[in-house]
Amino acid sequence: MSHRKHSRRDYQSKSSIRQASRRNSSVGAAISRRSKPQSRRGVGSRNESLPFSPPEDWHEEPEEIKGYKVIVQPPGEEYRHAVTPAEVRDRLASLPEWFLRDLSVVQLSRMTRKKQSLPCYGMQWGGALYLYPIDESLVEHFYSPPPPNVVNEARMYGGRWDAPEPGEWTLTWTEETIRDYYLNNILIHELGHLLDERNSSYNDRERFAEWFAIEFGYRRTRDQRPQRRVRRRHAG
Repeated sequence: MSHRKHSRRDYQSKSSIRQASRRNSSVGAAISRRSKPQSRRGVGSRNESLPFSPPEDWHEEPEEIKGYKVIVQPPGEEYRHAVTPAEVRDRLASLPEWFLRDLSVVQLSRMTRKKQSLPCYGMQWGGALYLYPIDESLVEHFYSPPPPNVVNEARMYGGRWDAPEPGEWTLTWTEETIRDYYLNNILIHELGHLLDERNSSYNDRERFAEWFAIEFGYRRTRDQRPQRRVRRRHAG
């Protein structure tokens, strides 16, 4: 089995990063940026022409996979895991069994300095899926305009956008919405990478994983939710 290595997704072009740097070149803006952790979705994109150096330990895949294990690492200072092992298992149990046949490990990873520089919330590497922790405040900070796809995706799962001051955007989650986002987007997206045996290019694999997350994450869970009963009032 070949081991494909993928970070989550690209969020900004190099030109937008350069423009953001020019806009935020003042000393005051630099101090402000250092005082608040920047969202990892706002740090730029991985250069696909460079060798991939994953920030994780490799989990050797057994010759015969009999179920998967969940590994929990300490999230790191001022970070927290968005989901629990039980929630991960419950979510994966709702999928067709054959979706999990090549899954050997789900790891709730620790935050490190290297991972803080990556624009990702999860990763698939071999038969393992890695989920990264989020800031314990559940507030993400952006210092250049978040792309429309990032804005729309977060709103789909209940994220709330604000612009507290010029040149700064925040994305606020609740306990419920961040759990929804990880279980029905991040986790399912990375599982889509594991199942994708047809595509080889980065863009094609991302496109498939995005479709997989919408189809088996977002839509399936929304279809199962009880519909709000509407009372019709009639005059007369």
